[in-house]
Amino acid sequence: MTNSMKIVTVAMGLAVALAGATGASATTRWQAHHPRRVEVNARLERQNHRITVERREGELTRRQAHDLRAEDRGIRGQERLYASRDHGHITRAEKHRLNREENGVSRQIGR
Repeated sequence: MTNSMKIVTVAMGLAVALAGATGASATTRWQAHHPRRVEVNARLERQNHRITVERREGELTRRQAHDLRAEDRGIRGQERLYASRDHGHITRAEKHRLNREENGVSRQIGR
């Protein structure tokens, strides 16, 4: 093999490697910020804030707040499981299921 062929082979190998690395980093960023995941996680954060406020105002006992947060952690775990199965995003049906579960927790806050 001549030197020019070696250089071309190495250059092509580098081009393929760089193209693969660029695509992977773009995909990873998209996965972490998928719109449905962002929506579900934002709702979980708002619910946690509501629990904190209700606890501070004395409308929830310490135990109730703990139990509600535990339910929210379970829902967050479910969201992560769904995302891990489908390359970092959740389907509409999964989002609706998570929202229904959050509705149940929401109804328990501030009764």
